[in-house]
Amino acid sequence: MSQEITAIKFEDVSFSYNGVTVLDKVNIRLHKNDFIWIVGPNGGGKTTLIKLILGLLRPKTGAIEILGVAPDKARQKIGYMPQAVNLDPQFPATVLDLALMGRLRGNSFPGIYSREDRRAACEALEMVGLQGREKDPFASLSGGQQRKLLIARALAAKPEIMLLDEPTANLDLNAERELNAILTGLTGKMTIVMVSHDTAFVSKSVKKVLCVNRTVAEHPTSQVDAEFLGHFFGGDVRMVRHDRHLEKE
Repeated sequence: MSQEITAIKFEDVSFSYNGVTVLDKVNIRLHKNDFIWIVGPNGGGKTTLIKLILGLLRPKTGAIEILGVAPDKARQKIGYMPQAVNLDPQFPATVLDLALMGRLRGNSFPGIYSREDRRAACEALEMVGLQGREKDPFASLSGGQQRKLLIARALAAKPEIMLLDEPTANLDLNAERELNAILTGLTGKMTIVMVSHDTAFVSKSVKKVLCVNRTVAEHPTSQVDAEFLGHFFGGDVRMVRHDRHLEKE
C-alpha cells in the first residue's frame, strides 16, 4: 500500500488573541482526499483553525504545512466557501460573475477572464446543478442555491483542498440534503474540510471528526455518536446520520 499523502499538518500549533489562548498545542495530520468534519462550541477555535490553514493568521508557536508548503504559498490550491456572501441586492452580479471570481489570482483583475476561466466556471456550475442559470442575478437565487453557487465559486479554482464554513446553516431539509449529495459526490476528488455546528450533518463519506475546543481531538467517524457529542458539548445533542446508519433522539 502506498503511503498516504499529507494535505494538512499542524505541529504543536498555538494561537492567541490579545494574550488569550484560542488554540493550544494543536497536532493534526490530515491526508489528501480525506473528508474531515470540524465541530466545536462557539468560541472554541474553529474559525481560527480555518484562518490558520488559509494563511490569514500565523501561529504564535509551532509549524503548519499545507500540501507540503507554508499556508500562504498553498492558498491558490485551496477553495474556500464562506457562510455567506454579502452583496448589495442592487449590485448587477450574475451567477456566472460570482462563479468566475473563483478564478481570480493575485495578479488578475475582475472582468478579465480567459476562455479556460469561463469553461472552469461553467463546469463548476454544472457540478452543483446551476447550469442554465448563468445569466440570472445572484439575488434571484434561493438560500440553498446561493450556497451551491458559493461551492461552485470555490470549485472553479480547481482546488486540491476545499474548506467549507457552515455550509448547511439556516437551510431547510431539502436544501441540506442537496448540499450533502454535492459534497458526497466530491469525496475522493479533493481534501474536504467542513466546519459545522450542525451535528445532524454527518455523511458516511466523512473520514474523521476534529473536535475543536481550544485543543483539537481527532476521532474516526465511527466513534462519534450523540452520547459522544453530548459529552463534548456538555449537554444533550440530537444527531441523525444522513445515510441513516445512526439515528438517536
